[in-house]
Amino acid sequence: MKPIEIDKVQQLLDTFISKEVYVHLETTNGAYASHFNDKAYNVGAYIRNAKVNFSQAKIIGNGKTYRVGLKTEMGWIYAEGLTDWTLHDESQVLLAGHDREGRLMVALHVSETPLGN
Repeated sequence: MKPIEIDKVQQLLDTFISKEVYVHLETTNGAYASHFNDKAYNVGAYIRNAKVNFSQAKIIGNGKTYRVGLKTEMGWIYAEGLTDWTLHDESQVLLAGHDREGRLMVALHVSETPLGN
């Protein structure tokens, strides 16, 4: 993965507009929180292979972390805290957010094919 390049990522996200795509969205602080601080809460969210069609994609950020929003007919899907990205052929893009120690905190995967089981 490489640091997010906002213009390139925006162009890639735009290629998925008005297409039926599969979204994987995951957030976690996993065991990171509770292993080092017994007062911390372990939180996370996970959705895999949600079939969606979005009419708008937008990435914004401050040069360190970014937020991606996908506008669907019923509302918005968004991921915040993204730092890195990679392209897996032309039909899927993976964005991730890592903390200072390199641990995964958030992932957003948009693909024309479902993720494998």
